[in-house]
Amino acid sequence: MEFHLTRYLYLTGWIAALAGALALQGCAPGFGSVVAYEPDQSPAPALSADGTPAEGGLVPISPSLIRAMADARPTAVPPDVKALFGEAPVYTIGPGDVVGVVVYDHPELLPHAGAVISQQVDPTGISVAPGFIVDASGQISFPYIGRVQMQGLTEIEASDLIAKRIAKYIKDPQVTVRIQSFRSRRAFVEGEVNSPGLQIFTDVPMTLAEALNRAGGITAAGDRSFITLTRGDRTTLIDLPKLQDIGVGASRIPLHNGDVVQVRNRDESKVFVMGEVLKPSALTMHNGRLSLNEALGESGSANLGTANTGQIYVVRNSSNNGGSDAGARNTPAVFHLNAKNPAALALADRFPLQPRDVVYIDSVPLASWNRVASLILPAAQVLDIGDRVYMNHR
Repeated sequence: MEFHLTRYLYLTGWIAALAGALALQGCAPGFGSVVAYEPDQSPAPALSADGTPAEGGLVPISPSLIRAMADARPTAVPPDVKALFGEAPVYTIGPGDVVGVVVYDHPELLPHAGAVISQQVDPTGISVAPGFIVDASGQISFPYIGRVQMQGLTEIEASDLIAKRIAKYIKDPQVTVRIQSFRSRRAFVEGEVNSPGLQIFTDVPMTLAEALNRAGGITAAGDRSFITLTRGDRTTLIDLPKLQDIGVGASRIPLHNGDVVQVRNRDESKVFVMGEVLKPSALTMHNGRLSLNEALGESGSANLGTANTGQIYVVRNSSNNGGSDAGARNTPAVFHLNAKNPAALALADRFPLQPRDVVYIDSVPLASWNRVASLILPAAQVLDIGDRVYMNHR
């Protein structure tokens, strides 16, 4: 038992001496003494469009890196989004629409039984009005002239067509065709909007902005930077804040029949803050934007009792990294910020984080040895107590 006690005294003395040496070497917790700020002036690595180093590896956060990231930020609309731009076409009559046909001074030609539908709500949830239903072939049946092809015509074109054909039976007919119920085209708006569901195309052009507004707007939980538009078998990601920065609005994107718009939840874009912070947490980005400074602030900042502010890291595992094989593309990039001097945090305010980034603050050596000591000392104390009990019973 004397050996155990001797070992305990040796360990405690050794740890105390090491702690004192580390303190003398300036490894005390927190920011420590303020030193002259000398930013890293090394050239920034080649960056991809999302601001990630093409080769991965350890990259210091320096003014040159911040400038390179700003230069790499896209200033034009992405090609896949630009392909969606266009002018909303004029609405034309289609199968399922209900049209009203009025021949002035001839009330006998108003729709009668068999050619009308009463005012009701059909299974699609659309309130319909009396009129002629355009059948699946795009035609209606009208008195005297029989079957008339309406599909693909505007209201004015349909009026002229019926007037021309009925002129054989009525002198100088005045015909007006109006769409009573729009039922042939629809888009679907899902996710974080106030009124998700189908949106019916009308004579008001249906654009992405129009569809979102008809759906009640995006909720507080919606991510404006993560809106997807699915058309056929292709899905396109749309970042509304970035488009607005470029000077482009969502009204430039007309929707087509059958399009599906999905507004994602902000919880799907998070940044993880770990290590020596007061509140390790998963932070939700603000419409796809969050700076390193904001992440540190929202997590309570560094724990000045144990954090090594010279060792702040951002780990980014981006599939967009350069490389000819899958291994190169999955190489994580690690950004390093030395914030021993608080002036360096100005760089952190200009360093944009990306979804799934991991922010990690390392601990000072003294804190690491304290944790080792916390594991060693209880065991040594047990040996000491056992030694005393043994000596008392001899």
